Amino acid sequence: MIIDIRDLGKVYKNGKVSVTALRHVNLSVDKGEFISIMGPSGSGKSTLMNIIGCLDRATSGKYILDGVDISKLNSRELAKIRNLKIGFVFQSFNLLPRMTALRNVELPMIYAGVGAKERRKRAIEALERVALKERMNHKPNEMSGGQRQRVAIARALVNNPSIILADEPTGNLDSYSSEEIMAVFQDLNRDGVTIILVTHEPDIAQHTKRFVKFKDGLMVEDKIIENPLDAREVVRLNKMERMA
Repeated sequence: MIIDIRDLGKVYKNGKVSVTALRHVNLSVDKGEFISIMGPSGSGKSTLMNIIGCLDRATSGKYILDGVDISKLNSRELAKIRNLKIGFVFQSFNLLPRMTALRNVELPMIYAGVGAKERRKRAIEALERVALKERMNHKPNEMSGGQRQRVAIARALVNNPSIILADEPTGNLDSYSSEEIMAVFQDLNRDGVTIILVTHEPDIAQHTKRFVKFKDGLMVEDKIIENPLDAREVVRLNKMERMA
């Protein structure tokens, strides 16, 4: 088990006002799972992702990541966990505009203290995994939205994290590019990468293997998706339609 969350709660305080964002959440994630988290705005899904990503702390309960009790770590230890055990993919890509794709992918390894030669080697390998090696010397403004998101996925992969957290990764993309990105995630998952994805789009969630739904801070649904949509097949059919 990579993630073990027990009776998790999160309360935000603004002066005398308290707002409960999460209540009694119990969630376990095994290595190699591909999970989508859904729910309306204010349901608690983003708060949960921030806690899983060690960007925020729970108010109560326990969160164990890859055998480590996160609640016992200080800020410096949390930063190390974020860099080495978690790969982040965001809706807005968060690429540095003046850097090439290769340099953007190298960034997490700089913070991890990896040497220049090894950084370049691993960054190129990560870009190969997302079929972007030929664009490694291009800057973000020279790439499409789908290509930029693939650079972001490569960056998330370079430190071989325990999990990848993807927050609305297709939110800024058209439907064709969205399917290409989901195909990349499915390929990575087949290679054993654990992925947790937040999305507002039910059709995107149907590409994952498990669906978790939140409402008013509570986890109200947790089910296996028996026959996930095959993004590679959707991309193939879309290409045939464009050529017809």
